[in-house]
Amino acid sequence: MRKIAFLFAGQGAQYVGMGKDLYENIPSCRDVFEEADKVLGFKISEICFNGPVEDLNNTENTQPAIVTVNMAVLKALEENGIKAEVSAGLSLGEYSALIYGGAMKFEEVVPLVKKRGRFMQEAVPVGIGGMAAIIKLKDEEVIEICKEASTVGLVQGANFNCPGQVVVAGVNAAVDKAVELAIEKGGRGKKLPVSAPFHCSLLEPAAVKLEQELKNIDIKTLSKPTYSNVTGDTYKEDSNILASLRDQVMSSVLFSNIISNMIAVGVDTFIEVGPGKTLSGFVKKISKDVDILNIENMDTLNKAIAFIKES
Repeated sequence: MRKIAFLFAGQGAQYVGMGKDLYENIPSCRDVFEEADKVLGFKISEICFNGPVEDLNNTENTQPAIVTVNMAVLKALEENGIKAEVSAGLSLGEYSALIYGGAMKFEEVVPLVKKRGRFMQEAVPVGIGGMAAIIKLKDEEVIEICKEASTVGLVQGANFNCPGQVVVAGVNAAVDKAVELAIEKGGRGKKLPVSAPFHCSLLEPAAVKLEQELKNIDIKTLSKPTYSNVTGDTYKEDSNILASLRDQVMSSVLFSNIISNMIAVGVDTFIEVGPGKTLSGFVKKISKDVDILNIENMDTLNKAIAFIKES
């Protein structure tokens, strides 16, 4: 018997056309998009399906768009009897995992993450901060590089994605310095095309605003094991989900730890739910001994159903 984990896509996975064929072919998926359009007061479905890309990449739209596609894919999976014992998401994707785990409602999360996107963008003026991917170095080496680069400004480890890949965030001068130091130490570094330094302490103003919005959300006790980006482990019975989601905006995403901890409790099949294959790529670099599927459209859905039924 397989032990399945759902991994929900996060920001950066979006593309024009995502979710369209699920909308056209599966009535329950269409219902998800229509619910999102209703609670937002505009057609996020139209932006998902037809763009333009500039509108989709506006983080205020990106965040509710990805949550909507994630939930449409989840609906398709559940209709075909595919369930997960545990779940997690990358950054924004954690909200989808919390919906799956029963802690939050889709119709409340969609407008919430639209505000989250705005708060994150407003926290640091455009042009002040940035992010860079550092590869081919150990986590400890990247942490040390951030300390060295902090002589010219704040820079911190933002996403610990998998062995040999860490994203750093901070003020541009310090991020540039971190890239230089990474190259000197035999690694590689590349600035990312983002408009803000996500998941570092510069985002504290966004965290404060988000906390106030989270207080208006009915957060329930989880009914399924769900992993926190902040701790890299499951939420416990006494965990404060509100505080964790507040901190997540300005804290490192411990995705590599999440996957390792899932494997340690017997997960042998990972299903990436939502647009793209980014998370599947991370899992492949963490373990060669697990099965990895991604589901984002009718083709990948049908392949996954066939794979699960045959195994």
